[in-house]
Amino acid sequence: MVNGGHNAVTDLHGRPLRSLRLSVTDRCNLRCRYCMPETDYVWLPREDILSFEEMATLAGYFADVGVDKVRLTGGEPLLRRDLSRLVRLLLRDRRLTEIALTTNGVLLADQAQELYDAGLHRVTISLDTLRPERFRRLTARDEFARVIEGIESIGKAGFTDLKFDTVAIRGFNDDELVALIEFARHYQAEVRFIEYMDVGGANEWAMDKVLSRASILEHLSRQYGAITPVSERGSATAQRFLLPDGTSFGIIPSTTTPFCAQCDRSRVTADGLWYLCLYAASGADLRKPLRMGESPERMREMIRSGWAARQDRGAEERKALEKTGLRAGGLIDIERLREDPHLEMHARGG
Repeated sequence: MVNGGHNAVTDLHGRPLRSLRLSVTDRCNLRCRYCMPETDYVWLPREDILSFEEMATLAGYFADVGVDKVRLTGGEPLLRRDLSRLVRLLLRDRRLTEIALTTNGVLLADQAQELYDAGLHRVTISLDTLRPERFRRLTARDEFARVIEGIESIGKAGFTDLKFDTVAIRGFNDDELVALIEFARHYQAEVRFIEYMDVGGANEWAMDKVLSRASILEHLSRQYGAITPVSERGSATAQRFLLPDGTSFGIIPSTTTPFCAQCDRSRVTADGLWYLCLYAASGADLRKPLRMGESPERMREMIRSGWAARQDRGAEERKALEKTGLRAGGLIDIERLREDPHLEMHARGG
């Protein structure tokens, strides 16, 4: 076993590879308007989906070149049966110092305790509204009560450092910013408002629906008073702020203020395609060489050389289109998405 440690490989912009987002399934039990609003999708072939052992092996190769954080995503990762077993497999590698999970919370109440007992470090729950009827309109499912049960289960299981991810959409939930901060405060959690992103294509993105960082701060300052930015170094996606009473919240301003220059994360889909950027149109196939028995040395070199050649700045490139008026709709048209499901957010672990 090679020790990646602090010798993380860097790309052409000097960005280290430290964080891996590992999608365990492309399937989801909600149909959120900003992510996958269609009734039916072309799903990845089941025989192509990596086993937990294959995922842990790949994570080990990433650790060899410097990765120390893994986030389990989907689709909805809790749809993958016995997910706690994957957590245990990953934690056998002591170089992986943080294993986190992003979930919509619907199935969380039944699995929170076993995930905590397996050693999962942190949970982030997607929570875009506190109104059951609005939740139903957003997700096309009547599951709000189960999400609240899932949130309740987190503290009972023993987890701390809970975060809520809220996609802030103008005209939809921009009247709930204060309510969401107060809700998070009740659970000793931190809410992170995410600017609506134009990734994929099967969504209803439009620039006039983006609630910008500036708008969020202006709205909250009217309610709470002066808001103080938290000065933090590193590659965190969220910019953090403090209210006058010390309550913290975050904003992920990837649409209006891209953070490509600090990005240290890449993504592996459930069937083993490796994407160097959330906006990337193509990925490298790691499943085929893994299943053909390629040597660990060769697998490490594929990852090392792939990242070393990386120059992706996808969010910045999308923003640059505003100057020419070409950033009018989603990134990819729906027919192309039907031809290649990897191009959509739910396949690559948004």
